[in-house]
Formats: sequence, structure tokens, C-alpha cells
Amino acid sequence: MYVRSFADSDGDGVGDLRGARERLPHLARLGADAVWLTPFYASPQADGGYDVADYRAVDPVFGDLADADDLVRTAHELGLRVIVDIVPNHTSDRHPWFRQALAGDPACRDRYLFRPGKGPDGALPPNDWESVFGGPAWTRTPDGDWYLHLFAPEQPDLNWENEEVAAEFESVLRFWLDLGVDGFRVDVAHGMVKAPGMPDIGHGEQARLIGAQQLPFFDQDGVHEIHRAWRRLLDTYEGERIAVAEAWAPSAERLALYVRPDELHQAFNFQFLNCPWDAAALRRVIDDSLRATTSVGAPTTWVLSNHDVVRHTTRYGDGAAGLRRARAAALLMLALPGSAYVYQGEELGLPEVTELPDEARQDPAFQRGEGQDGLRDGCRVPIPWTVEGPSYGFGPGGSWLPQPSSWAGLSVEAQTGDPDSTLELYRSALAMRRDHPALGAGDAVEWLPAPDGVLAFRRRAKGTGPGPGPWQGDLICTVNLTDHPVALRAPGSRVLLSSAPATGRAPAPAPGTGPVDGQPVPGVPAADASGAVNGQPVPGGPAAVGRPGDGNGHAPTAGAGGQAAVPEPGGAPDGGRPGRAADNPAAAAGTDHGGDGHRGTADGGGRAVHGAAPGAKVPPPAREFAAEAGHGDDGHTVLLAAESCVWWAS
Repeated sequence: MYVRSFADSDGDGVGDLRGARERLPHLARLGADAVWLTPFYASPQADGGYDVADYRAVDPVFGDLADADDLVRTAHELGLRVIVDIVPNHTSDRHPWFRQALAGDPACRDRYLFRPGKGPDGALPPNDWESVFGGPAWTRTPDGDWYLHLFAPEQPDLNWENEEVAAEFESVLRFWLDLGVDGFRVDVAHGMVKAPGMPDIGHGEQARLIGAQQLPFFDQDGVHEIHRAWRRLLDTYEGERIAVAEAWAPSAERLALYVRPDELHQAFNFQFLNCPWDAAALRRVIDDSLRATTSVGAPTTWVLSNHDVVRHTTRYGDGAAGLRRARAAALLMLALPGSAYVYQGEELGLPEVTELPDEARQDPAFQRGEGQDGLRDGCRVPIPWTVEGPSYGFGPGGSWLPQPSSWAGLSVEAQTGDPDSTLELYRSALAMRRDHPALGAGDAVEWLPAPDGVLAFRRRAKGTGPGPGPWQGDLICTVNLTDHPVALRAPGSRVLLSSAPATGRAPAPAPGTGPVDGQPVPGVPAADASGAVNGQPVPGGPAAVGRPGDGNGHAPTAGAGGQAAVPEPGGAPDGGRPGRAADNPAAAAGTDHGGDGHRGTADGGGRAVHGAAPGAKVPPPAREFAAEAGHGDDGHTVLLAAESCVWWAS
């Protein structure tokens, strides 16, 4: 949750903690287990709150400590854990320590990285390091010395060789743990320790090297002792308290060092985030990630977007193609073993806002050259909640960044109950991920043979019994990364969930081709206007699965051109539209389906998404559709739609 852009309670156009608390039921309905909040500490906001002036106070723009306490309590009541950002690499230049350092206090000065300059009069920076935001990483002070800031000049780097710095942050961690938070996301976890002597790098455009190679200011081995100390602190608290590293490392093996048994619990997998839309590249990153984290006994993490990168709906392509790929990538991510992190708005399929006026931008990198592109504001535009309103439900007033008018149709209100929507796809996928015995935790995938451009793998069910819902057995995930439909033998007995109308049924390949979505598919025969293929009716109808609303799961006859009817990403199990909360008050209120701690809260359509409680409706996209997708020796094939992902029962 990027707090500034999640929900505004007071109409000032900026999201706040009270607004976030009021919208927490959305996250519970979505199926999240925890919420990570970006910094809400007292700050001049030079970098969206990542320039902290007081780590124990809430900035007035976000509320106060009582609001933070209320949010934590409400989250726990909803079954959500709370992870807060901690920023240990640097403070704000308004922090009392730095102000005293500039005033000449030697003790405070040693808590930062001040160095004399080069040249006869010290007029040159101490080395050639560049700020991640562009320009030199050093700023000169009136007394002639320079201080290091790997980000903005308003964010001076701390000296972690100073014991007072380490002691202060242990105190800060305890402050928030005592308030009840469940853990921390460690900002720039790879940056607190610099190489001895601070050597030159030797060339420019250093921001492009981050995550590509080890640098003298990032991913130094000394950071691990800091993380070990924090792990020892976390382990003194009852319950499960965790720390998650934001660590840019040049390889999966280097990243795994952050999650060794005595260090942090998880680390963001930026190798997966940065991977191109390519089957071979994705398989390589998945294998490398699982192998590296398994070697140290840690779970792998998967992330597609965050508040610092272009939203993946846009990163994967423009318009409809980008959304198709984003939906497929979401199902791929949620089928993988480990933890998945969802950035607010990706469950709505929000694209990057690329046409913000210059005067509205607040990313500090926008005004500086040769660093990051300075366009992070495009992924931080406040999210839409309702179809109408001055900021589409974000708050009673406007929003700190302008929202596109097209976002009304992408709002939570517009997508709730729409079986084809991205929101309902995420709700259904997360519900199944929680309950299916083959999904969630684990450390391996079993790759299956697949055509070029397609990934297919099996997730083995844990244990011997069925899951808490209607799910049992193994699960197979197929992803077609090509821009055309692909025919293959049905990999499973029935479709559980699809990112798009993704399967069609046809007999075994025979001479001739037939159009799918207007395009010929090699090896798949064409049907005539009556639905016959080569003059013969397709056994059982051409669909791999029944369409929602059939009631009996029977596959309809193919239309002209041989395109088979396929499952929508949603539908209603009783053949009708998804039920609203008012139609099913018991489900809307939520149920508890046992003593396993899983919530039975209803999704926005009034359907209990975390268990089959009596009278509650199973999410239509997650129900096991009637299955006649041939497998074994009958020769039936299915057509995977372009840029789509399908989950199959095995």
C-alpha cells in the first residue's frame, strides 16, 4: 500500500492512515494475508516519506499515532498482518541528528558520512559516486566538507559503523513491534554498508548498474551482520514477526544471502520483476530463484509491480495486449511456490499514467539527470474506488496526482461482480491459492513438455487429503506467452481458472487449419457454420469446459469457423449473475470455516471466498467447471488463447 495514494479520509487530496483503515475490508475480501504500508513517519516529503525526520512519529498529513494504532488493530481483526516500512540507509536532512551535525556537533557528525573533498581546496567530491536519482552523490557543506547521499541531497546516508546508529534503529524497531506491527519491509537493505575507502567506480550512468553487479555502495557483505542483529531482535517477540528485504542484488545467489536462516525472512525478487515477457527467460528466472532460496531454506518471493517501477500492465505492452499479459502473469505468479506481493491497483489492471503534467510530478529524480527516469509518479496515481466522485472515491476532494477519466471503469465498484474483470480474477485466484492443497507454500515446480513459447508445470498437492474447499489433487499451470493461439493436448482433466477465454476443444490434429479469433491455428481443423468439423460433429461439443451459466456443464456447439466456446474468467455457479452482498447477507458478513485461521470473509459479490460455508457461494471463476477436455489416448487438444494462463485440475 502506497499510503499517499490508497484512500483519503479528510479531503486534502492525500491518502492517510484513517482512509487506509476504512478500506482494509477490500484487502481482506481480495484474499490478502498481510498489508505492507509505505512510510507514514514525520517527514518533509522530499521523497514521498522516504526521508524520515522522526521514526517514532506519524506525519500530520497521514494522521497521528492513534490512527496508526487503530489501523493495526483493525487489520488484525480482519485477519490481516501489518508490515511497515523502515528506512535505515538514510534520514531526512531535517532529522535532529543531521541538523546538529551541520551545526558542528562531532558526535552527530560521525553518525553520517562526511568526507573532505578532492583537489587543492577540496572543491571536488570525495569520489565519483552518483546519486540513484542523478547527479553527484555528494553535497558540500558551508564548512567545506561533503556528505554522502545515495539518493536526494535531502536524504543523507547514515554511518552504520557508528554504534549509536545501530542502537537507535533497534530502539525504533522495538517501538513499532510494541505497538503491534508484525514486521518490517527494509528499505535499501543492500545499502547501509559502503566498501572500505569508498573507491571510485570509474564511469557514469551508475544507476543502470544497480542489480546488475556488486557496487562499492550497494550489496556489500557487511550489511548481513546488521540483518543478523535485527533477526535476533525479532525472534525475541512472541508470534511470527518478520523482515522483508528490498535488496537489489546482481544474481539470485547474492539475493539468497539476505534470507539465510539467521538473517531476514524474505527478500523481494526483482529478477522476476525485471524479466521480459519471454518463456525461456521466465523459466530461467523461476528456476534460478527457487534454487537459490531453497539452498538456504527460505521461501521465494514473486512481485510484478511496486511504487518504484512502471506498472506491469504497461511494461508488458500497450492497451489490450498489456492487460492480457498482466492477467496471465498474475496467474503465473500466484501458481508459483512462495510468497506473492501485489501492488495496490494491479488487482484492478491499472495501467501506468504516462501523461502527467510536469508541474504535477513530485518524484525528486524528475528534476535531476542521469539517474532514474524520474517517472515514478505514473505508478503512484491514487487508485479509483467508485465510478463517480471528484476522485473516483479516493477521497471527498481531489487527488494529489490527477487521475485519468478512463479510471471510472476500472474502479473497485465497476469491477466488483463482473465475472470478466481483473478484480474478480484476482479474488478468485487468491481464494483458490489459499485453499488448494497444491498452491501456496513449497519450493519446487515440475516442468512439463510444452510447445515453443508455452510454459507448463505441475504443483504437487501437499498431504494426502483435499483442501478446505472443493479442491483436491495436483494443479497444472499453462502459460501461452506467444501472440497467437497454441494447440496442445489437454494437460489436465478440467479448467479451474483462466486469465482469458483460453481453451477450446478440437479433435486430434488433422489436415487443414481453422481460425481461432480470426487466425488459423496449424493442425486444428476448421468447422463449418453448423459447428461440424470436416463434416462431423465434435464429440461432446467443441469446448474444453462448459460456459458459465450452462448449469449442466455441457459444451455448446461450435460457431462458424470452428471457434469453440470457452470459459469466461467468471460466471455464476447457478447460471445467474454473481450474487451481491444484499442477496446473501450471511456470506457478505463473512464466515469462519474452521479452526485453521483462514477467513471466510465474502468478496465484493457477496461470495465467501475462503471456504464453502453453508449457504455461501463459491467464487464462480474458481469453481470446477464441467470438464470434457480430452486427455490420455483420446487425442483431444485444447487451444490456449494468445497471452493467457490457465490453471488445470490434474
